[in-house]
Amino acid sequence: MSEAIRVLLVDDHPMVRRGLASLLGTLPGVEVVAEAETGLDAVREAARHSPDVVVMDLRMPELDGVEATRRIIRDRPSTAVLVLTMFDEDVLIADAIAAGARGYLLKGAQQDEIERAIRAVAAGDAIFSAAVASRVLGSRAPRLGTALPDLTAREREVLSLIASGIDNTTIAARLGLSPKTVSNHISSIFLKLGVATRSEAIVLAREAGLGRHA
Repeated sequence: MSEAIRVLLVDDHPMVRRGLASLLGTLPGVEVVAEAETGLDAVREAARHSPDVVVMDLRMPELDGVEATRRIIRDRPSTAVLVLTMFDEDVLIADAIAAGARGYLLKGAQQDEIERAIRAVAAGDAIFSAAVASRVLGSRAPRLGTALPDLTAREREVLSLIASGIDNTTIAARLGLSPKTVSNHISSIFLKLGVATRSEAIVLAREAGLGRHA
């Protein structure tokens, strides 16, 4: 991206925000434009600063991170929310994704993983740590060469285009969908396949015969 990725940090612990701000301050092309310590503050700061990415905790006073995510995405669909939390419960993960989060990392993630996730969601991708994908799916992740489980017809269509090397903007135009809808489909696909990155999804898709003639 030619311009800096503008980031809003949301966490009710000042030390966590300070540490994240310090970490992100070392990354080229990333700028922390605001911080918030509650969900309500997050919604207000997102409206005020129009960040590209919101790094969102989930358990906060006044308004939790799931509802804050829902309100931010409702008001600013182009904003990407990356959840960064210590909680990996299935329900929380599912609720955050349903609210519109494009990524979900656990606190303790390495700096390069956080950087990669911020850049990915800012570019319209979806990304989940391997630990989160594993937590959600457990033993349901498909074996190579088997049919892809649980995908809707639209999700298979999106995955086939991803496996053909087509970017999100082109997928949206080809299918007549909004970029946000495409991102939501990709989030669901990643969770169902038990993958953390686009490249992992492509491997599984091609093993299942998708993407060869899309």
